[in-house]
Amino acid sequence: MAHRFSVLTAIVFTLLATPATQAQQDSMPGMQMDHSQMQHMANNSLIETILHHSASGTSVEPASTPVPMMMHRYHDWMLMLHGIGIVADQQQSGPRGADKLYSVNWIMPMAQRTVGPGTLTLRAMFSLEPATISGREFPEMFQQGETAFGSPIVDGQHPHDFFMELGALYDLPTGKHSLFSFYFAPVGDPAIGPTAYPHRESASENPLAALGHHQQDSTHIAYNVLTAGFTYRAVRLEASGFHGREPGENRWTIYGGAVDSYSARLTVSPTRNLTGQYSIARIASPEPLHPEDNQQRQTASLMYNRPLHHGNWASTFVWGRTRSLSDGAKQNSYLLESKWNFATQNNLWTRMENASRTSELEFGPGSPPPANFHEEPIGYVQAYSLGYDRLFDRLSTQHIGTALGGQFTLYNTPRPLVADYGSNPFGVVLLLRFRIR
Repeated sequence: MAHRFSVLTAIVFTLLATPATQAQQDSMPGMQMDHSQMQHMANNSLIETILHHSASGTSVEPASTPVPMMMHRYHDWMLMLHGIGIVADQQQSGPRGADKLYSVNWIMPMAQRTVGPGTLTLRAMFSLEPATISGREFPEMFQQGETAFGSPIVDGQHPHDFFMELGALYDLPTGKHSLFSFYFAPVGDPAIGPTAYPHRESASENPLAALGHHQQDSTHIAYNVLTAGFTYRAVRLEASGFHGREPGENRWTIYGGAVDSYSARLTVSPTRNLTGQYSIARIASPEPLHPEDNQQRQTASLMYNRPLHHGNWASTFVWGRTRSLSDGAKQNSYLLESKWNFATQNNLWTRMENASRTSELEFGPGSPPPANFHEEPIGYVQAYSLGYDRLFDRLSTQHIGTALGGQFTLYNTPRPLVADYGSNPFGVVLLLRFRIR
């Protein structure tokens, strides 16, 4: 795996670290600014943020949120490139702890131009996690969701698909303060939840998935997504249809499927620093091991972003709730995370969670439950993370910023699982982060 990642890193540096010519610099407005100015390029309103389309699917963060990227104008097209790669070495304590070296990563090219009275945006997102995460998962205590080698993933997080998004967006202004938006994606993110955790500014340095991922934003990779939305001033209403089954274990392919699931989302951005959303969805057969189980999902979130002198502060609160439509079982999760960028080159972040877990955890990794097993909620686990990294100019290039850091996570085990995990297991992650800028 380490050899595969070294090859990936070499390719990225070869393609992106080459100094731009003067003509290229003249056509990239961001490249003419110093680093701190570029990091804080942002929008002034909800409509401007929507037209930027820098988050996952059709979700939005506060308008003031910084978006590091490369930009280049080519004839009538504005070309943009976002991306991040984190090499993580994780060590966990306790009877169920595990260790692993792996990489989480994604890259997002975009192209935008005026077509008729509106704006067309073409966007793709790719990840090499199927190659940089061996064994179809990386360790994460108390995490649940999806499968590896035919068994439920327990105490682990699955890699993202190579095709994270393939989509087209069209935005049609209908007045100075109103906008119709349309989104079609063979692979994409329907109108459920906040911006997914890999793309949130408040989580942008954290190499671990949120424990509440499958109650909050796991639909950020869905198939055959159709979304229509209308925005007036600071309020947006969206509706989506999509295929509800989560991706299979072959992370290199596109599965597809009929549109059988639906969602609606209300987004409100009263100021350029604050965005909130509420969404509700009916998801058909999300888990392949339980095809008969349909699900209702509700989420609510608040995002706050505040630009600072030589820095930025981004925070997110998320509530997610799933209810099985076959037996009525409910799971709730709560998340609060925050990232403080200070003195331009330093990032300090935290994540606090309280997430419902199920009896599936009693069987441990690689031990599938018996055929007559009935999964049910078993209690709540709390997780508290604190991390820090620093950008090093000597390790960075014009287009890629490189940071070194680490993260510590302490868990509080629900009583029924103390014998399996211990009362307060912990995990430590050392990380090397690359980001396009």
